Amino acid sequence: MAAQNDIEKNYQQAKEIYGELGVDTDLVLEKMNQVSISIPCWQGDDVSGFEGSDELTGGIEVTGNYPGRASTPEQLRKDLGKALSLIPGSHRVNLHAMYSETGSDLVDRNELQPKHFDNWVQWAKEKKLGLDFNPTFFSHPKSDDGFTLSHRDDEIRNFWIEHAKVCRKIGEYMGKELSDTCVTNIWIPDGYKDRPVDRYSPRQRLRKALDEIMSVEIDKDYNRDAVESKLFGIGSESYVVGSHDFYTAYAASRDVLLCMDSGHYHPEEHISDKITAVIDFVGELLLHITRGVRWDSDHVVSLEEETRAILAEIVRNDLLKKVHIGLDFFDATINRVAAWVIGTRNTQKALLEALLEPTDKLKAYEKDGDYTSRLALLEELKTYPLGAVWDYYCLQNNVAVREKWLAEIKKYEKEELLTRK
Repeated sequence: MAAQNDIEKNYQQAKEIYGELGVDTDLVLEKMNQVSISIPCWQGDDVSGFEGSDELTGGIEVTGNYPGRASTPEQLRKDLGKALSLIPGSHRVNLHAMYSETGSDLVDRNELQPKHFDNWVQWAKEKKLGLDFNPTFFSHPKSDDGFTLSHRDDEIRNFWIEHAKVCRKIGEYMGKELSDTCVTNIWIPDGYKDRPVDRYSPRQRLRKALDEIMSVEIDKDYNRDAVESKLFGIGSESYVVGSHDFYTAYAASRDVLLCMDSGHYHPEEHISDKITAVIDFVGELLLHITRGVRWDSDHVVSLEEETRAILAEIVRNDLLKKVHIGLDFFDATINRVAAWVIGTRNTQKALLEALLEPTDKLKAYEKDGDYTSRLALLEELKTYPLGAVWDYYCLQNNVAVREKWLAEIKKYEKEELLTRK
């Protein structure tokens, strides 16, 4: 690993270089420590949960069979703890309802209670983490035909309405216990494989169901609700009830957050272009940053153009307090703990790059119509010493610098993951 004095020396040089553009790197690093990223727990167990289900449904698919998948709550929390020890800063963990711990009791999803997540809350307190939450509308007998909150059967639809209601109360409980607002996000798989004749009725049922769910009084200081759209899924290729247009209108009219997942749109659509289009109408946004490859494949986040553009859009418009940054990926072809580290650190690198940008100078060029200078500076910034500032940030946070974290993952794999059956 690079010696500490070399890292500090490189940082001082980078500080001077960015300083010439009016960027205070010390202040940037302070801002970095104020941003928490919500990390998806489901990367660690291939979206299996702890209900005993051996089938993943809802248009979701996990490929690969890398050894070491977590199969118990204790294993999953241990794996998350290892990943978090290699990620600079203080963050959040995003849970699904299917990760409840009910002991020997058989508790269906419409009967879940805060006590079934006490172990997660106590763990989060010990680790000084925030928690976010999601009702689970898939991998359940009552979702087998692909419909939940928009189901034509009153009994099934009401089951899922009750599930969402109790989940909002669980989210509120988590927020109170941790003194940190929980974001509870609703995503449903509802849709048709082929083109339907009646597109309207399912959406009417979904709107009414959501209104009933939101009618339960919740303290917004402890829980904020979000709704998440999707372009298509396996089994819902032609029609998704909860489309982007539907949820944008719903969020804007009901004072809930709009969740935008970077893998849930047409490949030529980018949420980096949508953020400022909707933020003034919905107030707050939840982002699920992922990496779609040809479709919503939920690849581990890389430091690619769209990831950088998303974080740049947030920072350039001073929206960090209005946008909740979460990740959503699951890949069983690689070490699952490493996946958390790679995806989160890449998101942080994109955030750091955005914070190091001399935005005021670039906006001044743009205002003056000097597009030549704007383009020239944007291109030159691509080879500025971002890496030196990142290394110093990792050093400040006592986590492995550069790729040296991988050795710790390999050691953990040998001592822990490969011992699992």
